Amino acid sequence: MGGSGTRRTHRDGRRATADAFLCGMLLSCLAFVAAAEVPDLPAPASGFVAPDPALVEVGRLLFYDPVLSGGRAVSCGSCHHPLHGTADGLSLGLGDGASGLAAARRADPANLPERRLPRNAPALFNLGFSEFDTFFHDGRLEALPEGIRTPLGEDMVEGFASVLSAQAMFPVLSADEMAGHGGESDVSRLVRQGLLAHEGGAWETIAARVEAIPDYAEALGTPVRFTAVADALAAFVAVEWRADNSPFDRYLRGEAPLTGEAAEGMALFYGEAGCAACHSGPFQTDHGFHAIAMPQIGPGKAELFEDHARDLGRMRVTGDPADAYRFRTPSLRGVGLTAPYGHSGAYATLEAVVRHHLDPVGSLRAYDPDQAVLPDLPVDDLRAMRDPAEVEAIAAANELDPMALSDPQVAAILAFLDTLTDETTGPMGVPESVPSGLPVER
Repeated sequence: MGGSGTRRTHRDGRRATADAFLCGMLLSCLAFVAAAEVPDLPAPASGFVAPDPALVEVGRLLFYDPVLSGGRAVSCGSCHHPLHGTADGLSLGLGDGASGLAAARRADPANLPERRLPRNAPALFNLGFSEFDTFFHDGRLEALPEGIRTPLGEDMVEGFASVLSAQAMFPVLSADEMAGHGGESDVSRLVRQGLLAHEGGAWETIAARVEAIPDYAEALGTPVRFTAVADALAAFVAVEWRADNSPFDRYLRGEAPLTGEAAEGMALFYGEAGCAACHSGPFQTDHGFHAIAMPQIGPGKAELFEDHARDLGRMRVTGDPADAYRFRTPSLRGVGLTAPYGHSGAYATLEAVVRHHLDPVGSLRAYDPDQAVLPDLPVDDLRAMRDPAEVEAIAAANELDPMALSDPQVAAILAFLDTLTDETTGPMGVPESVPSGLPVER
């Protein structure tokens, strides 16, 4: 949830929908709420990519193959698993130096992670759709008219098939996620030296690992370029987690109505509650950035030379103080599967985060950290929340006005949100094994 009527209009210059079809789809949905007529709309197939099935299968294997990580122990699937709605079921995850899935994930005492991941693992639903061209909670990787803007700036290599492809391979450059820390591997050493997309850097080193595995070399061609690895991963994500057959989609296509609490919740969502001011479009996101006083737990986002636990969100990308504590509006597709919620995963349940939107500042100040889902790690997760100045700064940036909704109205909105989840997602599933022969986390 991200809005309350027309009061919540910050858009960061982004368009509301990808093309005229999507705009029409949203307007038709809003018209139905007013007129109580089921619109006759097609599925949004025109905006989805249709990759080569062979490339999709290679991407599936690479997605679950730990060979892409520095220590060959962590895969993309470690933090984006179908069992947990393409996320990891944790407020803040553990990457390198841990094993297991969700609540069973444990740090390795012999190779402890240096810290938790600083932000909640985002879901992957519908990222192959054309309107998804901004990634990460702060939007630091995005498609612009002049090209793809990335954290690497001018050092970014060219040749990625899409912005999703470019995004897919940044986690391997993160010490906390996949690269590893210290000097434990060739990849982690290169990352620590800042040799990333350079010749002989981390990306080329990982590509060489992939090329050394005959099945991958045959499928991707030799020499294996890092962009080819990324393109395969993006193809898999685009196909595997396409989610446009939820009850809400079937309602939009006129195949089945929404009734009871779900219908009441939809009317609230697009009406009195104002949720659609930010959660707009067919996938319930404006792709904008908003400050909604979310509690800050975990290590925050800081450079190695900084000693704080705050996360300034979009401001870290733009440098504009007006963007402090603004984070990207998440799509609500599959939202019932992707707990915990918020950029730091502060809320363990969907109801809790919905209620946060009703009184953001009050909820921030009354935050109960016991609801966070955090695997054991000897770190201080509440530094920011124990700092009165930081809490007040988060509160001062809040853009949402308080709103009064009754318990039945909240229940109705939750019932509507349930209709945004497909009954079946991820049809290909987790492979039994991968070409590297490394263990697959299942």
